[in-house]
Amino acid sequence: MINRPFAALAALLVAHTAFTAAHAQTLDKIARSNEIVVSSRESAVPFSYLLTPHKAVGFSVDITEAIVDDVRRMLKRPDLRTRYIPVTGQNRIPLLVNGTYDLECGSTTNTAARGKDVAFSINFFYAGTRLMAKRASHIGGYADLAHKTVVTVAGSTNEKVLRRQLDTQHIDAEVVLAKDYGEALKTVADGRAAALALDDVLLYGMRANTGEPDTWVVAGEALQVEPYACMVRKDDPAFKRLVDGTLTHLMKSGEFARLYTRWFESPIPPRGANLDMPMSAALKRNLTVRSDLPVQ
Repeated sequence: MINRPFAALAALLVAHTAFTAAHAQTLDKIARSNEIVVSSRESAVPFSYLLTPHKAVGFSVDITEAIVDDVRRMLKRPDLRTRYIPVTGQNRIPLLVNGTYDLECGSTTNTAARGKDVAFSINFFYAGTRLMAKRASHIGGYADLAHKTVVTVAGSTNEKVLRRQLDTQHIDAEVVLAKDYGEALKTVADGRAAALALDDVLLYGMRANTGEPDTWVVAGEALQVEPYACMVRKDDPAFKRLVDGTLTHLMKSGEFARLYTRWFESPIPPRGANLDMPMSAALKRNLTVRSDLPVQ
């Protein structure tokens, strides 16, 4: 016979233990497990993308590794393990909040709304929403989407910005949502959408790695310039300070600029494509200001 009060109490204790583990201070959690769990994206070129089925590379991955090295030094754990897990636009915040992983440096926009659930580091990139389409489609701007289908990624800020632009200009276009960047690009490549709306740098990265970059065009004015930043759990100032400290050191030492040149102005794997994208004025300014302010 089950003792129901005891069973209920046991269930409550299990739930409380899980909650406590998920909301433990990050450095304590890492020290106990001797492992830091960080996120990666499958196709966010050149920030974080898979070079092999099990190896992510990119600008954000290099920043992540620099942060992990600083965690090792702070905890005096040279043997600290790093485990990468893939995330998407939909699950990156819930999985961080519930303790599944500890740090996200990808291509996530620092917004005031997201700041209610997570904390953001110093901004390390600035991007704006634009369109990418096949050159033969003659999509030159948002007005050309009238009576056509445009795809973007579910859970992204691009969806909100795109819908607002279409409403403001009274453009009758159908917006469809993909689960990730790869699926979004395939939707246009297969002819199921006329254009893809994403952050301009992601579009340049996709175009460079299609194998036929000259058949694609990035078009339209940049909508709402947005900062990218690393995500950490909210109300954990010690870990945010560490992450901000790493970014500050990279920016002041010149290593950040070298990483930028490597990933945005030089040939990158796997095909040796070059985004040929100079650093923006907003990002140059933030190498000195080092703001973590969100876009509203």
